[in-house]
Amino acid sequence: MKSFNVPLQYTSPLVTAIKQQRKAADNLKKDFSPTILSIGNLEVILARHFGFCYGVQNAIEIAFRAVAENEGKRIFLLSEMIHNPGVNADLQALGVQFLMDTSGKWLIDWDELREDDIVIVPAFGTTLEMEAKLRAKNIEPSHYETTCPFVEKVWNRAEKIGKEGYTVIVHGKPKHEETRATFSHSRAHTPTVVVKDMEQTILLAQYMTGTLPAQNFYNDFKGQYSDGFDVEKDLQRIGVVNQTTMLASETQGISDYLKSVMITHYQLTADTLSTRFADTRDTLCYATNDNQSAVQKMLQVDADLAMVIGGYNSSNTSHLVELCEEKLPTYFIKNEECLLSRERISHFDLKSHKELITKGYLPNKEPLKIIITSGASCPDALVERLIERLVLFTGNEKELLALKNNWEEEA
Repeated sequence: MKSFNVPLQYTSPLVTAIKQQRKAADNLKKDFSPTILSIGNLEVILARHFGFCYGVQNAIEIAFRAVAENEGKRIFLLSEMIHNPGVNADLQALGVQFLMDTSGKWLIDWDELREDDIVIVPAFGTTLEMEAKLRAKNIEPSHYETTCPFVEKVWNRAEKIGKEGYTVIVHGKPKHEETRATFSHSRAHTPTVVVKDMEQTILLAQYMTGTLPAQNFYNDFKGQYSDGFDVEKDLQRIGVVNQTTMLASETQGISDYLKSVMITHYQLTADTLSTRFADTRDTLCYATNDNQSAVQKMLQVDADLAMVIGGYNSSNTSHLVELCEEKLPTYFIKNEECLLSRERISHFDLKSHKELITKGYLPNKEPLKIIITSGASCPDALVERLIERLVLFTGNEKELLALKNNWEEEA
């Protein structure tokens, strides 16, 4: 796989050594068991897969190259390049400005853009409409295109099955940048509708089978279907793709459910299934799958709590949090500074969408066993700094130094 030129401030000698050793021992990535680090009276249970994925590394390399190659020019990102506050802040410190926030609200007047400005497309991609607007300004969006190749793979598959006469069902968060981009690319080729979860999928199935009156669809899915969508005609042949950062198991569940509805409704057999339902299983993102599978395997190990690091608006990170919350007290943090002291932690609550302060988050027991993972847009350096913070609070500095030396010598 291609290697990327990622700034050193995002790397970690310890995590790099661990990942290299695990890869050497398991090059085919069949072993999802965690790495267990015994650091004095602290046991860190580290996920087999976490941190920067291929698409994020690609985006970071391109964005920093754009800055280096365009000294003196104004450089803009359409929106956050990735959902990591530290990386975005680093780019802003270099003079990069955001045109929009993550919800699509303009932060800079569009009329201020000039044709000699540099505009970077974020890793989530962008809509065809935005690409056209930029080209109308004589700004070429593909010059510094950081769209994840796996997002583009979803677009390509949507286009392919669309040309074969299938309607595309997109499993994603309707307001997320990636879902908006995928919806735009898909609807250019075929009728398209977005479902956010299984509940909406079950509702959609009732329109597929005619259980609900067709006219109600347009209110139930307002803002989530393409122009001219015909409920009675456009739900007869379908294929499912997803926002790549969704729970892979949920996307598969949605796909399997809709397939079963089509089989029952049209009395399909294995030989006739493809006349109504397109196979799109290979569009699931490998990094999303690996990170989620690693968390599920890690949760089989005895632990006291879990810590998940990532941007609070990161979809893939939030799903890792959800998996951990099913079994353990879980703290969703953006960096090591969220550990305010041995007794207090600042963390994000997914249910209330608020940052909370919790007291007594570290149990007084030995060994203290803590699960750690991070989202696909989180630098490895943050994981190492979190471990260092926990080591400081538990008085295991000497033990960590010895452990680092051992790992780095063996790498």
